[in-house]
Amino acid sequence: MLECISPIDGTVFATRPTLSTDEAVAAVGRARAAQPGWAARPLAERVALVRNGVARLRDMNDDVVPELAQMMGRPVRYGGEIGGVEERAYHMADIAEEALAPFFAEDSGAFERRILREPQGVVLVVSPWNYPYLTAINTVAPALIAGNAVLLKGATQTLLAGERLVRAFHEAGVPEDVFQNVFLDHATTSDLIARRSFGFVNFTGSVAGGQAIERAAAGTFTAVGLELGGKDPGYVLEDADVDAAAETLIDGAMFNSGQCCCGIERIYVHQTHFETFVEKAKAIVDAYVLGNPLDADTTLGPMAHRRFADLVRAQTAEAIAAGATPIIDTARFDDDGGAYLAPQILTTVSHDMRVMREESFGPVVGIMPVGSDDEAVALMNDSDFGLTASLWTADPARAAAIGARIETGTVFMNRCDYLDPGLCWTGCKDTGRGGALSHIGYQHVTRPKSYHLKKS
Repeated sequence: MLECISPIDGTVFATRPTLSTDEAVAAVGRARAAQPGWAARPLAERVALVRNGVARLRDMNDDVVPELAQMMGRPVRYGGEIGGVEERAYHMADIAEEALAPFFAEDSGAFERRILREPQGVVLVVSPWNYPYLTAINTVAPALIAGNAVLLKGATQTLLAGERLVRAFHEAGVPEDVFQNVFLDHATTSDLIARRSFGFVNFTGSVAGGQAIERAAAGTFTAVGLELGGKDPGYVLEDADVDAAAETLIDGAMFNSGQCCCGIERIYVHQTHFETFVEKAKAIVDAYVLGNPLDADTTLGPMAHRRFADLVRAQTAEAIAAGATPIIDTARFDDDGGAYLAPQILTTVSHDMRVMREESFGPVVGIMPVGSDDEAVALMNDSDFGLTASLWTADPARAAAIGARIETGTVFMNRCDYLDPGLCWTGCKDTGRGGALSHIGYQHVTRPKSYHLKKS
């Protein structure tokens, strides 16, 4: 039995029974049987049905937003995830015809030589709790559009999100067996992957979870996409707009209680701006309101689970014991020692501290002064992760030159904590492999098939 504990008050918010192995295998069988008929439908029809599914989810948003607050603690004032879901799904719909078009190497009287993109078959999407709709739609939308059947396995912490997303698409006309929500435990999930049940598996979550997926897929040659941990840096150069940098980077560090895949977890500021930046950052965080996410005045909700908050508390306490300076007076906030965690900014930090090296995934950020681009690049690369890096400068050429030296999946200039559906969402090192969205995203949910036709 899966059990969602609400971070608001620690009560059980929802439960769902897991499928047995036989039931899970049957669900895969239904998807496999339904997929060819779905793939045979015209591309325009599949695109329209996916668009309609997203529109139906929009209709549900008044219920989705408080439901998310109950399950994982994001304040209702931010309106949920539907805006990003629409942006990503509709972009993938817009580019589908071009991205899935055949490539012709030759079309002459003698030969027709072309490459088609064929669906992988049945796609498994394993989505996390921090953005259950946004992360799922990254793969669900292009997978369905490309002609795959999809099984969606959501996180226990956001137990109802996958159920609601699938319901929206069914009500919009996507066949039930083509898009299924499944409640699975880890062992059954691994068993299905090991049986080569899927043509493609996309997992968003922890490094340990990604390693488990790879172990399950070993020897099956199943295509796997992994978006795992992050420790995303920001670098404020000497020519930066410091006001804009502080406002955006601190929001990137604290939004959703720091529980963002590409949230800012460490900041390097050119020494000429260091004191000013820290002062501005402190003022921003001091103005936050930590409280019940169902309250419209709350700007910072609880973390999704007490154990996540306890990890951040441990990292912060270790750093302070090792010489870090806490800038925020936590007595200003209603920190209950449980899921409700006061935000913190740390200075006099170093990379000897876990808070600057290991993923925190909470409302804490360390800020260090640097004297040069070389020093900043060395520090940004001193990480096991590589999802995004945020550069703050008035000089695009300089940003591009620095970006070329950073080990990361995305380089931002003068923004952060954003996923552009027109670009490939990808990472390196322990952040994982593969890529979602953009034209490249379609390459992962399809496979190439070549036709070499001799006419005479």
